Amino acid sequence: MPTAAPALPLESEQIQRYLPHRYPFLMLDRIVEFTPRQRIVAIKNVSLNEPYFQGHFPGRPIMPGVLVLEALAQAGAIMILHEHAPGQKLVYFTGVDQARFRRPVIPGDQMRLEVEVLAWRSRAGRMMGRALVEGQLVAEGILSCHVADRNA
Repeated sequence: MPTAAPALPLESEQIQRYLPHRYPFLMLDRIVEFTPRQRIVAIKNVSLNEPYFQGHFPGRPIMPGVLVLEALAQAGAIMILHEHAPGQKLVYFTGVDQARFRRPVIPGDQMRLEVEVLAWRSRAGRMMGRALVEGQLVAEGILSCHVADRNA
């Protein structure tokens, strides 16, 4: 089981070694900070070319809040999956508490996704996630998750 943080930054190809997500659902572009079992910081570049902007909303594109939370969850999942052999585990998010959305995320924004561990067990965890654009808080919430065998 790896315990040391990987060399940074982690780019898209390396992120895909941890996460099973692929286009159009991979929400991370880069990992810029990583302290195992404590904190991870990721970057998501928001582009008008993303498919959800076609319908959310025509003429006023806004990134759905649930996808901002998904981006935070994916960052947290990398921190958890880093502890396991590649491809052996999946992280299921089991809850979101105290979610708040402070301002819309629009095409051209670069989100900084900060996730900190609140509680950590071998099969479950709770993390505080915050999404920022240009230093301003856009969304936050407490994410709960469960780790399962990938082939179960």
